[in-house]
Amino acid sequence: MKTLAIVGCGHWGSNHVRLFNSLPKSRVKTLVDNDGARLARLRDQFMGTQCVQDIAEVLRDPEIDAVVIASPTGTHHRLVRDSLSAGKHVLCEKPLAKTSDEADELVEMAGRAGRVLMVGHVFLFNGGIIKLKELCQTEEIGKLQYFAASRTNLGPIRSDVNAAYDLATHDISIFNWLLESEPETVSATGHAYLQPRVEDVVFIAMQYPQGVVANIRASWLDPKKVRQISTVGSKGMATWDDLDLTTPVAIYDKGAMAEPDYKDYAEFLRISMWDGDVRLPRVKLAEPLSIQNQHFLEALDGKPYRSDGHFAAGVVRSLEAAAKSMARGGAPVTVQKK
Repeated sequence: MKTLAIVGCGHWGSNHVRLFNSLPKSRVKTLVDNDGARLARLRDQFMGTQCVQDIAEVLRDPEIDAVVIASPTGTHHRLVRDSLSAGKHVLCEKPLAKTSDEADELVEMAGRAGRVLMVGHVFLFNGGIIKLKELCQTEEIGKLQYFAASRTNLGPIRSDVNAAYDLATHDISIFNWLLESEPETVSATGHAYLQPRVEDVVFIAMQYPQGVVANIRASWLDPKKVRQISTVGSKGMATWDDLDLTTPVAIYDKGAMAEPDYKDYAEFLRISMWDGDVRLPRVKLAEPLSIQNQHFLEALDGKPYRSDGHFAAGVVRSLEAAAKSMARGGAPVTVQKK
């Protein structure tokens, strides 16, 4: 039985409390939040759970094995650092930090301390994304060519980070995981319509190794909620729609190819297209956050785990490159590898 503390008990933090308390090998002992009124409500909701406003009480408690950090992004570096220094394992919500230097420092600390540092890139535990991973690994749709993602809604609107750090983080983590690499260059544009210097809409283009490109449209200022990815390969195509609760993945036997053609002693390229069947594969549907949290508990028992600190730092490097590109009017920025 692992004993946990949850730091930051808003909507997402409360989900962590619910799920960890429902898993057979974990219990939540302490909740930490600086909002006294919220803690009072949580005390009534989760009877028998200790509620405090100072994380120091958690860090001093030898019973607590791990800390789950679901607080605003700007607090992640300090809270993860202090938790690792106290000998605690950490599950931190995405992104791990605001800068790559901060992220790298935390990864090094976890390594030296021999502690698990996992980051909540929850879509890596989504059944539809796992199915896309299988397609990429088996090359069912051929050599990957490009990805296109849309992630939009009207709200929730953040003030601490922009739409890239809040929304596009998900798609960058998905692409990095599917391709098992980080982008080489990033170009991005965006605009702040509601709050100064907090972009509400961002457009990000990324160049990955082996000629794969990816594009992300992310906005919390949009009339329609969309969570979709198109994947195009040399032999076929696939789509993922997170809002389709029955068949989120579709595989298309369709595409185009260029073939050499000869006419009048000259060589030309002939473009041929095909349009075959659409297959809707069975996708194992379960709550991704529950699967992620179970994965974290298994990591505490020494099992290999995805979305570790090294992976999460790569996502931060991509976000940092996007921020630099936006500041330079969309100029391409090389992603600095560790």
